[in-house]
Amino acid sequence: MPKVNVYNILGEQVEEIELKDDIFGVDVNEHVLYEVVKNQLANKRQGTQSAKTRAEVRGGGRKPWRQKGTGRARQGSIRAPHWVGGGVAFAPKPRDYSYKVPKKVKRLAMKSALSSKVLNEEIIVLDELSLEEPKTKEMAKILANIKAGKKALIVMDEKDMNIIKSARNIPNVQISLVNTLNVYDILNFDSFIITKDAVRKVEEVYA
Repeated sequence: MPKVNVYNILGEQVEEIELKDDIFGVDVNEHVLYEVVKNQLANKRQGTQSAKTRAEVRGGGRKPWRQKGTGRARQGSIRAPHWVGGGVAFAPKPRDYSYKVPKKVKRLAMKSALSSKVLNEEIIVLDELSLEEPKTKEMAKILANIKAGKKALIVMDEKDMNIIKSARNIPNVQISLVNTLNVYDILNFDSFIITKDAVRKVEEVYA
């Protein structure tokens, strides 16, 4: 079982805990991570892009000049794609980019992402994280104490508005709950900061 240190908000080590092997100690499957991240990004796409084809552009109904005898290349419409103001060849149209990935693949990707953070020593476990009132300055001080990276993901077991409000104005810091945790966010941030209670909840959810 992988072991990690547990710190308090002052950055002092208070204990050491063991993480479950089948969640935080699996072999990292890079292909599965790629597939799930690609799926997440595809599902986020709006798919609202649109351009007009030559059939939809206004005008161009009359042949610009006769077929033969002018010395110029034959043309059938001034709205063909190679004309200025013409339609777009193979114009993009609104479409749905989303697709589904099997649940087993998603679970394996999540375990691989969590294991990669342990493997790369990018996980920081806190004994608890709470503030009496929303204070961005205090939150920034906590992140400095625990030596968080430039991009930090903070994972909690339940919503705490004081923490959320304190962190939301700090660049490249994001708060996530265990039930909203996703593979892309885990991989996208340098530091994976998680409370001890959230660790146990993750182990319970993905057991």
